[in-house]
Amino acid sequence: MPPGRPARRLVSNENDENSSSTRMTRAKAAALDVDVLTVPTKQQPLQSKKSAVNATAANAQRKRAALGDVTNAGKVEVVEGKKPLATKTGLVSKAAQPNGVHKTTTRATSTRTVLGSKDAKKPAEVKRAGSGSGALAPSSTKRKVATTTIKHDLIAEGEPARKKVHKLDEDENVFPTNAKTTKAEEPKAETFDEEPAKPVYPEGVKDLDSEDLDDPLMAAEYATEIFEYLRDLECSSVPNPEYMNHQDDLEWKTRGILIDWLIEVHTRFHLLPETLFLAINIIDRFLSEKVVQLDRLQLVGITAMFIASKYEEVLSPHVANFVHVADDGFSEAEILSAERFVLSTLDFNLSYPNPMNFLRRISKADNYDIQSRTIGKYLMEISLVDHRFMAYRSSHIAAAAMYLSRMILDRGPWDETLAYYAGYTEEEIEPVFLLMVDYLARPVIHEAFYKKYASKKFLKASLLTRQWAKRNAPEFGITDTKLSLDDISA
Repeated sequence: MPPGRPARRLVSNENDENSSSTRMTRAKAAALDVDVLTVPTKQQPLQSKKSAVNATAANAQRKRAALGDVTNAGKVEVVEGKKPLATKTGLVSKAAQPNGVHKTTTRATSTRTVLGSKDAKKPAEVKRAGSGSGALAPSSTKRKVATTTIKHDLIAEGEPARKKVHKLDEDENVFPTNAKTTKAEEPKAETFDEEPAKPVYPEGVKDLDSEDLDDPLMAAEYATEIFEYLRDLECSSVPNPEYMNHQDDLEWKTRGILIDWLIEVHTRFHLLPETLFLAINIIDRFLSEKVVQLDRLQLVGITAMFIASKYEEVLSPHVANFVHVADDGFSEAEILSAERFVLSTLDFNLSYPNPMNFLRRISKADNYDIQSRTIGKYLMEISLVDHRFMAYRSSHIAAAAMYLSRMILDRGPWDETLAYYAGYTEEEIEPVFLLMVDYLARPVIHEAFYKKYASKKFLKASLLTRQWAKRNAPEFGITDTKLSLDDISA
């Protein structure tokens, strides 16, 4: 009997679920010298299809495995790495060795293929032989190698050809086209690479933009072109100064009340000055196109402020905040619907050259004097509540505001440098300047606007300018200052 009888314990304990295997195979039966027919019936479903073979066939199989099978002997030497025993009993096949592990016949087939074929890394092709014949495995291996060679040849020949064609296309078609295009566009490229042409300053005008060339945020190289573009844009953003003639329910006095209330809302939300100017421009441009009833005028105003805040502010107030400041007179849905209607009426064109930009440009020539610029802001906002300024451009109003501010503070004459950066001379500023003095000399009618600039934050600009206007208004031919602006408009 072959060694390894202790495996009998492993098979005899059939109720042990932790055992490696409870299946009684023919090989185990031969190794244990047990007749297959003596195995209990309940294990028959676990047996292979050849379990019906009798004991004679089992013994014959066992004897055939022990009769000096050369293949088995070589198999044991190469795979197992063990020397065969001297006796015939030692030549028992691996399937007959009772090691407790079930071995399939596929391993034996693959072992013979390893000995017979040079390609030891392709056991899948050997398994397809099925019968274990040594003649089919080499042919299958050759067919595999041939296929691999063909694919390698296709890849080796195909890719260089594809690259060559691609190179030919680039050399023959693309490169000459690019060369012609480059030659045709050489003047444009040279023009683009050149630095912007420096503006020619009139005699007596200082070059203030050259001081900011080191600051990329100032865009000093393009400052002149930028403000020229803004001045050209003013023509398309000016509303109709006589639009109140086709408004049945509205008057200039009503508009002044609305603007004064929007200034209060603007101050309450702590919004930017640009937001207020854009909101009033949206209102005037919309009223120039559409006829609005009196009970919907406030909705137009609050919607314009909502649009302007979304356009100018980093964080705009929520629509619910605008509903709240309107005393819940309009719902959020009404404001959003009005927003769509206003924008469609304006063709979604919110390009507006804000007067704050021109005021900062002029303040640069004024050496950024904080007092003159703060008073200039107040004078410039007069153009929002007084409809008489609607016919003038934003740059014109900014120049007049700085001119009057410097006059009130006695900052000196309007020299060539100020006139160049403002874009207007003293003669051109005079009409707008007189309107500002006229407004300041008359009684206060816009309380929110007046109180806003009466605070310390704005250097009490409204108090200072009105005191100056009452004293100096007669010098400019303004004598009848008892009537308010509303009385003049009526």
